[in-house]
Amino acid sequence: MMNRRAMLVATVAGAIAPAARAFADGGMSRISAYAFSFPALSGDDIRLAAFTGKPLLVVNTASLCGYTPQYAGLQELWNEFRPRGLTVIGVPSNDFGGQEPGGASEITDTAHHQYGVTFPVTAKAGVIGAKAHPFYKWAAEARPKEVPRWNFHKYLIGRDGYVADVFASAVEPADTRIKTAIARALADS
Repeated sequence: MMNRRAMLVATVAGAIAPAARAFADGGMSRISAYAFSFPALSGDDIRLAAFTGKPLLVVNTASLCGYTPQYAGLQELWNEFRPRGLTVIGVPSNDFGGQEPGGASEITDTAHHQYGVTFPVTAKAGVIGAKAHPFYKWAAEARPKEVPRWNFHKYLIGRDGYVADVFASAVEPADTRIKTAIARALADS
């Protein structure tokens, strides 16, 4: 009887141990960016799960900001790296200086008509504080010292669905640091 019990305990322990290690290492319990979705500016949903295994550059944007011309640089990144798998997602937010006061039509006018943006743009969302979108709460938990402090803050999500790099508002999309990080994220398998 003892041998059967010992064998059963050993079998169960052997099956549980790898899962427990993965859980302790954060493997099974960690939520990735691909778990989130945003309402799209157009009304549909932008489900990040649709981009599983591909890097994402998620940028909080604003139409009346000194950094608003970065829309053009983000579009250039999208044009350059999209064929290799990068997706750029703009997240309009009114959290900083009230610089995104308008609705969908004003955001569309700025992003699509003024700057020729063709990458996905979400509906207006909070990016800081209690009213932040769940993606931004998740990113803030992952990188608490690198949260958005202004418009055009950039989170690079790697192929694994986790924050690979963060770039402050003042870092232009064409900056070598961003391009290098994107190339590295695209090369990772």
